[in-house]
Amino acid sequence: MSKKTAPEQTAKLVLEDGNIFEGNHFGCYKSVAGEVVFNTGMVGYPETLTDPSYKGQILVMTYPLVGNYGVPPTSFADSLLVSKKSSESKSEMTKSDIWDRDLPKYFESDRVQVQALIVSEESKKFSHWNAVESLDAWLKRFAVPGLYGIDTRRLTKILRERGTMLGKIEINKEKIKYYDPDIDNLISKVTVLQVEKYGSGKKRILLIDCGCKKSILSNLLERKVSVIRVPYDYDIEKEDFDGALISNGPGNPVVYKQLVASAKKLLQRQVPTLGICMGHQILSLAAGAKTYKLKYGHRSQNQPVKEVGSNKCYVTSQNHSFAVDTKSLPRGWQPWFENLNDYSNEGIRHEKLPFRSVQFHPEAAPGPVDTSFIFDEFLKDVK
Repeated sequence: MSKKTAPEQTAKLVLEDGNIFEGNHFGCYKSVAGEVVFNTGMVGYPETLTDPSYKGQILVMTYPLVGNYGVPPTSFADSLLVSKKSSESKSEMTKSDIWDRDLPKYFESDRVQVQALIVSEESKKFSHWNAVESLDAWLKRFAVPGLYGIDTRRLTKILRERGTMLGKIEINKEKIKYYDPDIDNLISKVTVLQVEKYGSGKKRILLIDCGCKKSILSNLLERKVSVIRVPYDYDIEKEDFDGALISNGPGNPVVYKQLVASAKKLLQRQVPTLGICMGHQILSLAAGAKTYKLKYGHRSQNQPVKEVGSNKCYVTSQNHSFAVDTKSLPRGWQPWFENLNDYSNEGIRHEKLPFRSVQFHPEAAPGPVDTSFIFDEFLKDVK
């Protein structure tokens, strides 16, 4: 007699425009609400789902099959599971296989950050040399729900035509309210809570953590600098540093007035400064420019950007909802990069002073590393 399998739990996505998508539930069994956005990347879901910039968002993956290579270890205890699976070859994972400078090697933060995950098909089986658990089990561990078995192509077309919108995943007949992350202080939920110091290089870099990806920190440390990582609302005048980096992060940049005030102090003191993603928007606001919300944002690993004034084009990794209005840049500032899909601003720099920022992710993770030179350009200004 064959064993009976447990029935799949049903759930539905309810968009604020009235569209409803019914599907099957996986991950944590709970209802959630947030902003529904899509990402067109084909790989890199461990890095993507742990990116703090996704806080408050329900993420739709356009690639149809997600979870096929499982989830890598997050702790030494996890590594023992890999070693056990590989016992026939007598191979064991070492600390360097899991950690990179005391940071998780395969993730961009210490937890899954998305509100929920939506995929066309959940891969119930996974295969990879260092995988320790399924996507389903990983989502359960961090109390994040998932939905599969819906037409993600149709859903993505709706978001492209009508723009990203609020939505909610409801389990069974549970009713919950919509949640708008654009009016929330999301950075307070993903920033570090105290000062952390890394490295022993001569150049001291203040890293203002707005939800910083691990790979940004790794890129700095690879370049032999000292990093002082501080909370987003920290009094930066308490620290002694040679340069500053304002990191990526979630939410609407105009919400973070205290952060903009800190960026203004950096400009007034003429501290060499680099902004990345949210940091780009914050630096732009501090300079006197304006930001606006894109119709459906840029979330992928293949966004083409062109360096203004040249024919150089780079393929970049991106994850953002807002953009800087190039026309609002004040005197002394100039656009540095532009997006070749919609010609939105992708970077700015000052004509004379050591200030620059980019909307894309030079640290990649996931995605191409075409623009990692941005870190080198920044550090050239740091004396």
